[in-house]
Amino acid sequence: MSARPLARMSMSLPASLFRQLDMMVEERKLPSRSQLIAELIRHALAKHEAYTRPEEMLAGTITVVYRGDRGRVRHQLAQTQSDYLKEVITTQHVFLQDDQSLEVLLVQGPAVRLKALADALRRVRGVQQLELVTTTALLPPLYEQDAAEDADNGAAQ
Repeated sequence: MSARPLARMSMSLPASLFRQLDMMVEERKLPSRSQLIAELIRHALAKHEAYTRPEEMLAGTITVVYRGDRGRVRHQLAQTQSDYLKEVITTQHVFLQDDQSLEVLLVQGPAVRLKALADALRRVRGVQQLELVTTTALLPPLYEQDAAEDADNGAAQ
């Protein structure tokens, strides 16, 4: 595995922001400011892609916190997810205290579809918090039609 080439950058920040950055590096026990800044830039770039290139394929998560309300909310969330079967890869659900639930969806698809899914889930009554986090790195293809057809054709001969 070869090392990625590095480019150097010099920047000026207000002293208070610089101190906060250093405090964040220290609190997270990161080896350098550069690592933190690279992470923040990657986050900003993925968010930028979602807004400026709506057809760009993105992967990510949607985290939802909601009140239970006798299953009605879960049913509506499931109904909404079924409208986005191509985008929802998997979900994980956990019961929290005080009749609350946490659900995390692993998603992939065009930015415009992921944003539409997040907006549709946000409209479900009982949803208290929702966050869509995306990345431009993608999951490997889960199923390739050509490979499956080749296997079927080989078995038929």
